[in-house]
Amino acid sequence: MDPLGNIPMFLSILNKIPDENRRRKILIRELLLALLVLLIFLFLGRHLLQWLNLQPQSLRIGGGIVLFLIALKMIFPPPSGGIMGQFPEGEPLLVPLAVPLLAGPSTLAMLILLSSNAPEKWMSWLLAVILAWLLTSVVMICSGSLLRLLGEKGLVAVERLMGMVLVTLSVQMLLDGFSDYLRKLLESS
Repeated sequence: MDPLGNIPMFLSILNKIPDENRRRKILIRELLLALLVLLIFLFLGRHLLQWLNLQPQSLRIGGGIVLFLIALKMIFPPPSGGIMGQFPEGEPLLVPLAVPLLAGPSTLAMLILLSSNAPEKWMSWLLAVILAWLLTSVVMICSGSLLRLLGEKGLVAVERLMGMVLVTLSVQMLLDGFSDYLRKLLESS
């Protein structure tokens, strides 16, 4: 979850809504929808892996690739300025604010991996999800103030810095996925 990197996109999408109170209601609704999606993936993600007959290694590698691509777009944004492409007109509902900005593919992949690798730690994972969501919620609710404090250039700098952090996380996810795959391959031969 990258609340600081998401501030510019959230503000640009929500600024199209003229009423300040309506913007706050939309933001809170999207935060709650994101929490719901996160909890669904935390508790049902490992069953989805089993149903699709996917190995955790493939999820690590795929999640690492997606996270890497998102991080690269944060560091080197396309000429259009946005990393997520064009958004539909009107009031957002679930897409793009809750999913994929708050509950993005890498976060969902990580939740599936955590719940698959150590299902007995579900209370710890639940607490971690709720704490991360609470921190993200506070940042998003205070996004207007943060924009005034940091300025547009400051937010761009923070987004680029978060992109660098995400690149390293994505490389680690890829390395973990490949090493798990190779270990499993060597054990089976």
